[in-house]
Amino acid sequence: MTVQRVLTGITTSGTPHLGNYVGAVRPSVQASTRPGVQSFYFLADYHALIKTGDPARVQRSTLEIAATWLAAGLDPERVVFYRQSDIPEIPELTWFLTCVTGKGVLNRAHAYKASVDKNTAAGTEPDDGVTAGLFMYPVLMGADILMFNAHQVPVGRDQIQHIEMARDMAASFNHLYGEHFTLPEAAIDDNVATLPGLDGRKMSKSYDNTIPLFVPREQLKKLVMGLLTDSRAPGEPKSTEGSALFQIYQAFATSDETDAMRQAFASGIAWGEAKQQLFERLDAEIAPMRAAYEHYMTHPDEVERILLAGAAKARAIATPFTQQLRHAVGLRHLAAGATPAKAEKTAKAALAAFKQYREKDGLFYFKLADASGQLLLQSTGFDQPKACGAAIARLQAEGNAALEPLGQSLLPGVTTDTLDGAMAALRNAKG
Repeated sequence: MTVQRVLTGITTSGTPHLGNYVGAVRPSVQASTRPGVQSFYFLADYHALIKTGDPARVQRSTLEIAATWLAAGLDPERVVFYRQSDIPEIPELTWFLTCVTGKGVLNRAHAYKASVDKNTAAGTEPDDGVTAGLFMYPVLMGADILMFNAHQVPVGRDQIQHIEMARDMAASFNHLYGEHFTLPEAAIDDNVATLPGLDGRKMSKSYDNTIPLFVPREQLKKLVMGLLTDSRAPGEPKSTEGSALFQIYQAFATSDETDAMRQAFASGIAWGEAKQQLFERLDAEIAPMRAAYEHYMTHPDEVERILLAGAAKARAIATPFTQQLRHAVGLRHLAAGATPAKAEKTAKAALAAFKQYREKDGLFYFKLADASGQLLLQSTGFDQPKACGAAIARLQAEGNAALEPLGQSLLPGVTTDTLDGAMAALRNAKG
């Protein structure tokens, strides 16, 4: 049975809250026990530097998130659990990927575009306050994923673009230097909730509306009692639609408990009573973990040993793989002499090319050849040159996924990975 590699990271820029637990920590701990899966869990402290300039906060958050994962039941003997900054091969891979990624690709990244749009609306320079770190964030994330050739990366829907960009980077590198990277897939679990915060918006440190996961019991109760609700009185039916209280309860309750709370809403439960039930349900799950969390927080040396042991496991994979990549791109020991180009098991650095033409039958065709002139695809006929050009554009944008909808097929012996790599290289070259 093929072992599937699954990778998950959490940025160390704040204190873990209920949303982090429900969206990342709890499902990742559950997934780590599945047979046939090799799990990688990391503390994304390089990524934290993009979000905060407070060194103490980064250090504190690293400990808090590590302690949270361990308290929630993550077994460091069963998984590869490490701190991102303990793996020096990751920033080296980031540079390799930077060199095959078009700037135009990064221009389209959601976080960068949001910053530019915000500045444009404010009438300031488009790149005002935008660091190179923010702009390059998708490449660092790509390196996190590709360093361990993860097959799946559990993410929310707002992160799918980053996985698609990592796939493009991998395909482009493979096209230029040979097959080194697995093309990762985004793993979307629609059953994982995105929790609302105290004010009803998405629970986020950015909005300062979070409920920290391991606050003392009485403080947890106070925060829950402060949840925003509407003005409907006791006895008046209440809607679960859009209710932050109900959504949080549902994320922690069983299906039977959720049905009972839904009925209570319809029957006019008082908000105070509903909040009390939510508090009790939260504390029932969190309380057993709280003591373990407090233990790790007061024994940071124990957490450090666990992370360093995990880094050793991670580097046992990353170090030889990086040597392989260094050799592939030409960073080699000079005394070994140059390897004849014909003996290189690498793809040509030049790009594949489309050729569009008209045949005697009056139809328009295109063909795709790689850099060496080998034919990869020969199209069927199109009535109009515009339709032929549109098919080429779609193949360049979507690669293999466009073949079937367009009614086209690769020539015998040509793989879909070859096509995806060639198209990714074209996209990155165009930027």
